[in-house]
Amino acid sequence: MELPTTPLGEPASAPGAQPAVEPAGSVGGQAVDLPTLAAWAAQAGASDVHLRADSPPMLRVDGTLLAAQVPPLTAIDIEFLVRAAVEQAGVADRYHADGEVDFALQFPAGRFRANAYRARGTDAMVLRRVHTTIPDLAGLGLPSAVNELRRLEHGLVLVCGPTGSGKTTTLAALVGAVNADRACHILTIEDPIEFMHEDIKASISQREVHTDTRDFPRALRAGLRQDPDVILVGEIRDTETMRIALQAAQTGHLVLASLHANSVAESVNRCLDMFPVSEQAQARAVLAESLRAVLCQRLAPARDGHGRVVMTELGIGTTRLHEAIANPQASADIEEILREGDYYGMHTFEQSVQAAIMDGRISLESGEAIVPRPADLHVALKRAGYRG
Repeated sequence: MELPTTPLGEPASAPGAQPAVEPAGSVGGQAVDLPTLAAWAAQAGASDVHLRADSPPMLRVDGTLLAAQVPPLTAIDIEFLVRAAVEQAGVADRYHADGEVDFALQFPAGRFRANAYRARGTDAMVLRRVHTTIPDLAGLGLPSAVNELRRLEHGLVLVCGPTGSGKTTTLAALVGAVNADRACHILTIEDPIEFMHEDIKASISQREVHTDTRDFPRALRAGLRQDPDVILVGEIRDTETMRIALQAAQTGHLVLASLHANSVAESVNRCLDMFPVSEQAQARAVLAESLRAVLCQRLAPARDGHGRVVMTELGIGTTRLHEAIANPQASADIEEILREGDYYGMHTFEQSVQAAIMDGRISLESGEAIVPRPADLHVALKRAGYRG
């Protein structure tokens, strides 16, 4: 059975419709099973699959949400799929107790990160496809300066961006690069584990929150007694995790972590805002001393319509950046430091987007959606001789 996918609200025969997708199962009268959905997503090149009652499965392809041209799934269909997923992952009790749960699933078509939740009294779920092959830093299209981060022996490296911007992929590539370079102990704490690493030169211990350990702070605190050289924290979500991560960075460990923030300056503020006001002065001093790099990233649709292109903002822990973090009155100068720090590989989103527009990788409209001040981007492009 052919199940073409098209942009929401657009008939299957409309110009520009996506290629047909042929899942291994069928719909008509019975629920699509999880392996079928996984195979379907892999074939369509989808990053996510959305499942909720009274709607057909929806796939996100190159950032656009597409609806499958099949009958809507009923609440009973979705209940069946969610129950199968949480039972397979061993998290059914947590789901029923909390009404939501994160977990990972492995199918013949690949590995998926999942979130099951309740919405308007019915079950729902989002599956995110993850690639089990450890990505190469150069192949991700990241700046060459990011590759140098693999050589750091201590300090804090933050990878920031919104959900779906590729933070986990970048961190996996960094871990893979360290693994290929040196004999050390790498400890990862993730929720859930998405990329499965195998020892190359390093010894890698991967721990999953809720499966191998109770939570991030507990695992991170215990991790300091497990002789790690490099610690990956899947996400810094709270004050205690941030506090221990900074302590680890100060005591000779390289800490790699993700954080939800949209710019280098915002990431600094997010770190500090996790602490009570009475502790922020000390936290600012420690962060200034420990921070080695902040990489912020966003994905923009490729101009040729094939895939997406990573746009970045990069701050490197130079003396000037450390001083700007340590001095509250100078924090507003962080963007200027990035703009003028090309010798170290630093740059702003505006500079990254401008270069991508100039060489035809993304459109002007896509770039405008990423930079904080589109008018400044227009000025920069005009000065560079861009004529559209």
